[in-house]
Amino acid sequence: MNLLDVLRQVGSTFRAHKMRSFLTMFGIIWGIASVIILVGMGIGFQVDQKRRQETLGKDLVIIWGGRTSSQIGGLAAGREIRLNIEDARLIREQCYHVRTVSPELQRNVPQVSPFNSANRSVSGVWPAFQDFRSLKLSEGRLMTEDDEKDARRVVVLGSEAARQLYPGQPAIGATLSMAGYPYTVVGVLAEKKQNSNYSGPDNDRMFVPYAAMARDFPPPPEKNQVQERGQVSNLVFEVKDPDLHEEAVTQVRTVLGRVNHFEATDKDALFIWDTMEGAKLLKKIFDVMTIFFGCVATMTLCLGGIGVMNIMLVNVTERTREIGVRKALGATKRDILRQFFAESAALTIISGALGLLVGVGFCVTLSHAPLPDFLGAPVVSTPAVAVSLLTLALITVASGMYPAQKAADLPPIESLRYE
Repeated sequence: MNLLDVLRQVGSTFRAHKMRSFLTMFGIIWGIASVIILVGMGIGFQVDQKRRQETLGKDLVIIWGGRTSSQIGGLAAGREIRLNIEDARLIREQCYHVRTVSPELQRNVPQVSPFNSANRSVSGVWPAFQDFRSLKLSEGRLMTEDDEKDARRVVVLGSEAARQLYPGQPAIGATLSMAGYPYTVVGVLAEKKQNSNYSGPDNDRMFVPYAAMARDFPPPPEKNQVQERGQVSNLVFEVKDPDLHEEAVTQVRTVLGRVNHFEATDKDALFIWDTMEGAKLLKKIFDVMTIFFGCVATMTLCLGGIGVMNIMLVNVTERTREIGVRKALGATKRDILRQFFAESAALTIISGALGLLVGVGFCVTLSHAPLPDFLGAPVVSTPAVAVSLLTLALITVASGMYPAQKAADLPPIESLRYE
């Protein structure tokens, strides 16, 4: 029996049992598609979350002042650490693991435009802040070094702030009164989809040069305290090498500890948000979820393989007399083995091809469809496709060989007597 005869026999068997063959194939189709879709959705969600995290900034570390938890140099524990502009300059000059740094001074001040008023958060920052915090423009320009050097009264508006203060009106070049000071709007930021922030979404905020902020809106002194010059709300810096972010944080702690008189090991002296640590933890969580999805889908595929084996065993039982006749007419054990194995292989291969088409097609279709913000577009994963095809190959052999061997081993005389 040649290959053409085997395929012809397979086709006639499928036509004789259309519903049974379809239901058996559906298990394989659903299994292959499940592997590709579930793994693709897990990876897609992970990619989407990573992209959203990057809207906060690139390899960022944010530092706030805390309180010391240990004594040092005769100074008591519990002492408040207040950061200032000199700390930012010191980091820029002495911390070689830091690519760039910016102070941030935040205040809520009243704003009045010719069309509306607001009381939004304003941040005074260095121009470098705009780059590593991923502030993208929709129109106008960002702040420059000259703006900071000359303490110019210029402001960059978040998208929501611009909509509130200049509803349907051009904002670029307009004058915005901020606590009575005239600031010129030089830029409007593109809308951001953020899933994390530390002082409110960038869409709602405004950004001005730090020098202008410190001059026009210095923080009010606390009760019985003298006004401090150069005070900042926090420091933000970008790590030069993400693989050395822990060394960068330790270096900053050491430098700031030396001038502010606290131990570098005093974790309470500074409150630090290392966004890269959070990103690593999130990646581990999503990796485990993706592996779990893949395992569930692979088990579904294996169950489909068990269904194929069961159907082939039923075929062997139903066709016992046929096997006896074929052997009596001269069919060898090898012919019978090849026939039943070919039927099983054809069933799984055709089903696998359809499942692959369904899974990839579903992922591609969703990647081009409008999806809710919380749902990332699924990604066609090459490893997932490879694993599903390898599993399919193992299922083809496992589910086909045993029934085929059982059919080939049937004695001709007993097969002819079977009713």
